[in-house]
Amino acid sequence: MSRRSLTTLLAAGGAAAVMALLPATAQAQPYSGGNYGLYGMEGQYPTTSFCTGTFRQIGPTQYAEGMALKYFYSDKCGSFARIENSRPGCAAVLQRSNNSTGRNDGWVSETVDSGINYAYTQMGNNLNGRVSRALLSCDGHDLVNTAWY
Repeated sequence: MSRRSLTTLLAAGGAAAVMALLPATAQAQPYSGGNYGLYGMEGQYPTTSFCTGTFRQIGPTQYAEGMALKYFYSDKCGSFARIENSRPGCAAVLQRSNNSTGRNDGWVSETVDSGINYAYTQMGNNLNGRVSRALLSCDGHDLVNTAWY
C-alpha cells in the first residue's frame, strides 16, 4: 500500500471516528410558530460549528413524571431546550419573547424520535433584550417549564 493511500485511509477513519462521537442531528421534524425564525441563528441546531461548545445550562433541571427538562444558553448564539428520559408523545419546546416581558412571540418544538428518549430544539435568539424559556410538553399538555431568561 502506498504512503498516500495509507494517509488517506487513516484520515478517513479518523473523520469517521469523530463523526461517531458527535450527537446525531434530531430526526423528528421541528415545528414552529409565531414569529420564530425572525432573528439570526433561529432555525439552526445548537450543534452548528459556530455555536458548539458555547452553551451552558442555566437554572436548575426541572422534572415531571421522571422526565427532565433543561435550558441551555450561549451569549454568542441564543438558547435551546432539551428533554431527557422522555416517553413517546413528548416534545421539547422553546418559547421566545421579542422583549424582556416574557410574552411568547415565537416558539419551536422537537418531538422525541422513535427508539430514543431525548429531544432538543433548534436555537432561539434571546439576545439583545429578548428572553426565552424551555417547556416539556406531552400529549398536548405543558407539564413543566423553566423561568424566562
